[in-house]
Amino acid sequence: MPKKSKDSIYRLKVTLRGSKPPIWRRLLVPDSITLYKLHDIIQVAMGWTDSHLHQFIIENEYYGIPHPDDWRPVIDERNYRLKKVTQSEGFQFIYEYDFGDSWEHQILLEKIQPPEPGIEYPICTKGKRACPPEDVGGVWGYSDFLEAINDPDHTEHDSYIEWVGGEFDAEKFNIEEINEALH
Repeated sequence: MPKKSKDSIYRLKVTLRGSKPPIWRRLLVPDSITLYKLHDIIQVAMGWTDSHLHQFIIENEYYGIPHPDDWRPVIDERNYRLKKVTQSEGFQFIYEYDFGDSWEHQILLEKIQPPEPGIEYPICTKGKRACPPEDVGGVWGYSDFLEAINDPDHTEHDSYIEWVGGEFDAEKFNIEEINEALH
């Protein structure tokens, strides 16, 4: 049975910054989720494997899991609900994943709406393109990767194909798989 929600629902558009053509997901999430839970949802929706550190940057404040080795103050994301750190429709903030590759995601609060009867949240309603492979080197490395796998004569073609596991379809987006994983 779907979970009943009295929360407002936030329609978020999550776009991988610097991706051309754009890689993005549209998500419907309860406004009461913590930033930590939003991290989990983004990981599933984008196709990341949660193998690296992450943070949210909201109005020049950094939210994540604090660690003694942090070089700047980090606010504990587990203690902050989405509705407490977002302002209104049109509000934007950053989710960064993998500080080495620096995958920055622009998150736009597109709409605040009431929950729909019979809908289980969170849910992905739309998106475009596959998530880049982990550890490919950020948007610049991903561009080089795509160039190499799409050119059989490229000097790195064979090694990239082997590294990625045989094939990679940059246009693949499977909303059913994402929503199954979210639930």
